[in-house]
Parts: sequence; structure tokens; C-alpha cells
Amino acid sequence: MRTALTALLVLSGTAVTEIAPASAASPQDPSGTWLTGDGRAKVRIDRCGPAGANICGKVVWLKSPTTEDGLPRTDIKNPDPKKRNRPALGLTLLDNLKPEDTKFSGEIYNADEGKVYQVSLERESAQELSVSGCLLKVLCGSQTWTRVPDVNQQAANVTGEAPVAAPAPRAPAKAAPKPAAKAAPAEH
Repeated sequence: MRTALTALLVLSGTAVTEIAPASAASPQDPSGTWLTGDGRAKVRIDRCGPAGANICGKVVWLKSPTTEDGLPRTDIKNPDPKKRNRPALGLTLLDNLKPEDTKFSGEIYNADEGKVYQVSLERESAQELSVSGCLLKVLCGSQTWTRVPDVNQQAANVTGEAPVAAPAPRAPAKAAPKPAAKAAPAEH
């Protein structure tokens, strides 16, 4: 069970909200890009939902973005067969987590298992994010992620559109044969 939760927290790469001072009642904004504790993934967290009150997060980088066969990783363990071909890059792991006291709470999708778990996110500092997940509210674990710059992301275009292929290079045009030179009139 602990391995399952660790896998959940690893690929989910979820971020946590900054712990607010004891007197504050709302969580601090965890928006940004966070590297998971084991370095396997980066997750971009942004505001979403009604009036931007909630948070959502998606995978924007994977240490191993391709399979052993060189193919892009997909959501192969999803229980819905129609979703198994979704790319892992750009996959939403956190969807509309709601503010609750000093953290954000809701569900996190674990693509390693194709399961959804209860999760709470809370920032430990400006550079550290804590994510706590529970399986059946009994077996719980947490990890810390580190803020990383929002550059060099693999999933820069994750709109769901197919990437535009670059046009194939053209073969050099063959030179037209030069017309034969006219013979100069012979002089007598």
C-alpha cells in the first residue's frame, strides 16, 4: 500500500500550498511549476474553477517521457479504455482542488495505477510544497516538491491539438537542359 501511495505522489507531482500564518484562514497560492520529490515529473499548478478560487495541475515534464520502445508515455493504466491513449505530458492530475483552511483539498489522479486518491496540498515555504495523500483515509503519506523555473517544459503545447508537422524538405530542382547553341552562319 505504501508503494502505491508513493507512486501516486511521485507521478502526480502535485504541489502543496504555502502554510499561512496561524491567524490566516485561507491557503496561499501554490501556482507555479513543481518538481516531484523523486525528480520523475514536473507539475504546473494554476488557478481554476469559479473565480479562480480552486487549483488545477497538469504534468508538464517527465524525466522519462518515452517508453522503452521510444513511444510517448500514455495513460495506459486508466480504467476507461478510451482514455488509455492520452499522452502523459499534459495529463491533468489535480482538478478543481478547493481551498480548505490553510490547504487545498480534493482528489489526485495517479496515472501509475489509474486510480484517484484524496489529497491535500500545503506550501511549506516559497520553494517547497507538501502533498499528502491517503488511501482509504487510513494509509497516508506525504512528500515535498521543489519549485522550479517555468522554462524548458516538454508540454509547452498541451491543448490537445496534434502537433503541426514541419513540411518535408523539397528536393533540389533539376536544372533545365541548356538549349544547344546556334551554329554561327558560315562565312564564305
